[in-house]
Amino acid sequence: MTATDLGLPAIGGLDLVPSTDEQQKAKDYKSDQEVRWCPGCGDYVVLNTIQSFLPNLGLKRENIVFVSGIGCSSRFPYYMNTYGMHSIHGRAPAIATGLATTRPDLSVWVVTGDGDALSIGGNHLIHALRRNVNITILLFNNRIYGLTKGQYSPTSDQGMVTKSTPMGSVDTPFNPVSLALGAEATFVGRALDSDRKGLNEVLGAAAQHRGSALVEIYQNCPIFNDGAFEVLKDSDEAARRIIPLTAGEPIRFGPEGEYGVTRSGWGGLEVGKVSEIGEDNLVVHDPTITDTSYAFALSRLGDQNLTNTPTGIFRQVQRPTYDDRAREQVEQARHAKEPDLQALLRGKDTWTVE
Repeated sequence: MTATDLGLPAIGGLDLVPSTDEQQKAKDYKSDQEVRWCPGCGDYVVLNTIQSFLPNLGLKRENIVFVSGIGCSSRFPYYMNTYGMHSIHGRAPAIATGLATTRPDLSVWVVTGDGDALSIGGNHLIHALRRNVNITILLFNNRIYGLTKGQYSPTSDQGMVTKSTPMGSVDTPFNPVSLALGAEATFVGRALDSDRKGLNEVLGAAAQHRGSALVEIYQNCPIFNDGAFEVLKDSDEAARRIIPLTAGEPIRFGPEGEYGVTRSGWGGLEVGKVSEIGEDNLVVHDPTITDTSYAFALSRLGDQNLTNTPTGIFRQVQRPTYDDRAREQVEQARHAKEPDLQALLRGKDTWTVE
């Protein structure tokens, strides 16, 4: 059962209560708490971007809630003049699932980091995505544990020397986008903290999506992993490395658009020069393809060296949400015949212990 079934209007992809107040502004979403991140932290840009575009959703602030786990990014709820909860390590998706299921009038957001989401919280994350819970997950990826002072994380480069890997990490790092697609997330995107326009576009689409939405945000930690994404912020390097994904458009990039993406053997994708590939052989981006293999192949174009880095929306499909189905079952049970408790207790699945 959706909020519309309960008499609440739907806004975009969200069944929410619209604001009847005057047009809200970014300042209306700023709390009175001092923002306490390190100077130069990418979290500032993400916070300002969120505060700027939330008024465009036309929602009451009391119908928006941010849930976080543990980490630098998890201070986010303190700085938002909405409802929020600073929960425990890795469990934000579980708490958000409960909120989304019981409160269809809420826009539920999860703010998490690469350590919080992909290490202790990995199990909660993949199942929230698999179930297609109606929540929006912002995964701040700085490839390091920042709050606990610089240990390697599940997305740190192999060979990276940190306080917990003095001889270099031997782990193979996660690709968060690939992980989300493998878990069947219905919306998956990626953006850079320094790309305000691209971040706005992806976050806006994620907010309007009904179902599980994950947005990976490349975010700089100036203290413990400074410059992790610097090559994507230099204009020349960015043009050669960033592959912008635009629905309905051939996938090409480069300073002169000289590179493009084409299909390769075994259902994969590869990058080549347009002059060699041929314009007619370029892949036209379609995030609405139901099969995840296409979006997954896109996510594998890049590597930890950021040689090729797709950004934008990888997947955007519709399927029934967990919370809608759960509410439907509750409603069915409510109208069902009065259950016979004794018949249930003495049914076929009971036994006697002598």
